Order: sequence, then structure tokens, then C-alpha cells
Amino acid sequence: MTSFPLTAGAVAALLVMRADLGRRHLTLASGAGWRGLTLFDVVCPAVAVGAALALTLQTASSGTLPIRSASTWTIAAALGIAAFVWSEGRRQIQFQRPAGIVLAESLILAGATVLMEAAVFHGATAVALGISVAAVVAGGAVLAVTVPPFVKGYEGHRILERISDQGESVQAEYMPPTHECPHPELWKMVDSQTSEMEVLDFLKALVVTVKPRLIVETGTFIGYSAIKMAEGLKANGFGKIITIEYDPAIFAKARERIDASGLGEWIEYRNASSLETEIDGTIDLLFSDSHLPLREQEVRRFLPQVDPRGLILIHDASSHFKVVREAALRLEQEGLISVVLLSTPRGLVVAQKREGRK
Repeated sequence: MTSFPLTAGAVAALLVMRADLGRRHLTLASGAGWRGLTLFDVVCPAVAVGAALALTLQTASSGTLPIRSASTWTIAAALGIAAFVWSEGRRQIQFQRPAGIVLAESLILAGATVLMEAAVFHGATAVALGISVAAVVAGGAVLAVTVPPFVKGYEGHRILERISDQGESVQAEYMPPTHECPHPELWKMVDSQTSEMEVLDFLKALVVTVKPRLIVETGTFIGYSAIKMAEGLKANGFGKIITIEYDPAIFAKARERIDASGLGEWIEYRNASSLETEIDGTIDLLFSDSHLPLREQEVRRFLPQVDPRGLILIHDASSHFKVVREAALRLEQEGLISVVLLSTPRGLVVAQKREGRK
């Protein structure tokens, strides 16, 4: 291979690596956020892009590119692997997937590419075949070591680990399209558990608009929504939010954030079960955002305390979360609430109880 394709490939690889470090909020000068296999996860997309570009330029310099040839196959495979592992890196960030998963997939794909090329074009040496098999086996071994602990863990705790390692950042919404929300990429998120950024702004605007005196939130998570609603209460000059989080580790992070927000006087936080903690008084705004299967039970439990003029919000009611969406529609069919389904990426129910409404 001549020097120009190699140089161009190396430059492309460095640019991709720089972009990957940026979206992961990592720097080579700091150890923050780095885990055992993170460097390999960053290097793999860069190598794939650099190799794809170098191969393309080298082949193009010959002036011909037969459709059915080993060179064409290799270029197409390299481009496909580059696109896939780059997108896998994005999903790794959004879903807190384990370090090493991009490396594992890259090894498997690269090894499988050479084996398939050998089967079709009969051009690979015994050494190349051996290395390819070893790459596939190594990739499978990395998956076997990293994925099972990840699957067993709770996503909320993985988000806490990511925040501890890398801090917090705003990124594109992670949910795939639905028929009711075909362009989720137009929304922003801080993580896969906290409400979309636009929904957080909506919560504050709603509090300022309807002037609630008592807000009850189930599922504090790390406190974003409670703080946003407290900003609305502060703008109104009155009111209180009681926010409830069951998980002790997540509650500790939420308490830390709320205490640092300067809005503590508007927020009462509880480390308790939403189905057991007692709420005194009439609820003007109920925001159900806890464990998905509990949403219906929460609404049924607190509904008698909700003011007829009050509002009931239920997050995660898109068609992706059938257990919540169907629960909201079931409550409506029973004549308990009237439902409006807002078409956000994760879905938001805005409802009002029917009993006592005039």
C-alpha cells in the first residue's frame, strides 16, 4: 500500500478517535471515566474507519474495481464494520453498556469478514485464517466476561457509575422511533431514566401555569424532575413537592443534588415505597415516574386524594412501554380518569380524574 492511502487512513483514524473521546467526555490526559477496556472501545471505530478509507483510496488508485472481487468485498466489509461499531459506541454511551463490548464486536466482525472472504474467494493463507478464528474466539470471550454482569445489574446503578466516572451531559434521546413519535432525535436527554429535557421544561411550565400547592412525585431518580418542578414552585412563591425514591443508592444521589440546588425548601424527599408512604392533604399534581409496573397501582392509590381540578402525569407511556400505556387507557376505560397521550419519545400521559369534576 502506498504512503498516501496510509497517511489518509491514519489521519481519518485520529479524527474519529478524537470525536469518540469527545462524545464519551474522555481525555487522554485524565484517568476519569476510563475503564479496563475503554481504550480498545475507542480505538476500534477509529481503526475501522482508517482501514476503510485507506483500502478505498488504494483500490481507487488502480483505476478499476471489479464488483466481484476480494478488494471490493474487503472495502464494503470495512465500511460496514466502521458504521456499525461507531453506532455501537453511541449505544454504549446511551445505555451504559459494559466497557469492551465494542472491542468484542469488532473482533468478531473482522474475523468473520476474513473467514467469509476466504470461503468465497479462496485467497486467505493459513496464518490469516488462524488469526481470524482467534479474533472471533477472543471477541466471544470478551462478551462472555463482560455481558452477564451487565445484564444482572440495575440500569439506574450503571447510570450512577457513569456519572461518577464522566460527569453529566446532554445528548440525543435514546428511544427508537414509534408511530406516534417518528423523530425522537429531536428531543434531548441526560440519561435513559430521567425524563426528556423537553419534558422537564414542560413540568416547570405546567407548575407555573396551574399553581399547585402540593405535588407528589413517585420515582425521584437523581432529582432532575423534582428540581424542575421546584423551580416552578419558587416562581409561584408557594407550594411543596414530596418526591419519593425507593432505591437507597439512587436516593442518596438525588438528595445530594437537591441539597446542592438551593431549592431544598420547596422539596421534601423520602426514601420509601410509593405504595406505602403516607401523604397528607389534597394532591394538586401527581407525577408517576417510578418502576413501570407500579404506575397503575400508584395512580389508583393516590387518586382519591387528587383534587378534581388537579392533574395526573404518567411518564413512559409511549407504545414502547405497553405496561404503562395500557394501564392509563384501562384507567380511562373504567371511568376513573380522562387521558391525553402526549407524543414524546418515551410518552407522557396528562390526565384528570373524572369524579368530582365540574
